[in-house]
Amino acid sequence: MKTEIKQKKSNVDLSNLPENDLILRKRRIRRNKINAALRYTILAIVGLFMLYPLVWLIGASFKTNAEIFTSIGFLPSSFDFSGYVRGWNTSTQYTFTTYFANTFKIVIPKVILTVISTTLTAYGFARFKIPGKKYLFSILIATLLLPNVVLRIPQYLMFREFGWLNSYKPLVVPAAFAVDAFFVFMMIQFMRGLPKDLEEAAVIDGCNSFQVLVYILIPMLKPAMISVALFQFMWTMNDFLGPLIYLSSVEKYPVSIALKMSMDASALVNWNQIIAMSVIALIPSLVVFFLAQKHFVDGITTTGMKG
Repeated sequence: MKTEIKQKKSNVDLSNLPENDLILRKRRIRRNKINAALRYTILAIVGLFMLYPLVWLIGASFKTNAEIFTSIGFLPSSFDFSGYVRGWNTSTQYTFTTYFANTFKIVIPKVILTVISTTLTAYGFARFKIPGKKYLFSILIATLLLPNVVLRIPQYLMFREFGWLNSYKPLVVPAAFAVDAFFVFMMIQFMRGLPKDLEEAAVIDGCNSFQVLVYILIPMLKPAMISVALFQFMWTMNDFLGPLIYLSSVEKYPVSIALKMSMDASALVNWNQIIAMSVIALIPSLVVFFLAQKHFVDGITTTGMKG
């Protein structure tokens, strides 16, 4: 039997095998290159469609008011910076410096309070055995389905009784009580995916619950905390209805309402000025996003994964 097997092996022509493997490998490489080229082409086309409004917005900020409605291209015939100068000065007694300062008076404390409160709340749900924790968590998830419009009137009446109208308190103080259930849920899911070995070792070494949170969990929660901060930063920067309801003094208005004030229906609207200020208003969110992009992607992709 062994001699017959050796004879059959000797009858097989092995000279063509390396050449066939080379041909198959070249075909595979060519197919992969074609697939990659198609993917990148489709992504480039889709990205162009998504970025074109932003590119047009930047180009339109350097156009005159008449050219905006007569030219569809994003490059102006001549760069006109008057939209930025006149738009920044506004038609009121306040410049956009005041409105940007007011915006950050709302955004910065709200982001800080949101990160702290959601981290503490998520820590309690994810690591402690609380009586009725399942029911409390179910109520928390149920609030995600509750429209914010339903709460506007009760909240307004409550803040009016507190004497907080025409101040930043209704926009900032609720963030200290983890009212954003989406952020709490995201932090809980991220925390559930973290191993408990280091926490148990820290408890054995004598750390209490607060020390475990500060020295063990928070360094590992950094991607999720940055994601929460980034979401809250962008949402608060774009918030229009909240300041419109609770603020009545022009000197306290944020950028979102200041832009709306520039569009006077009874007069000629200088769209180049409005677009120029819109471009400037986008810069903080874009800068913060690109600075925190790596941690933001890590926080989103690892949320819900269990280790």
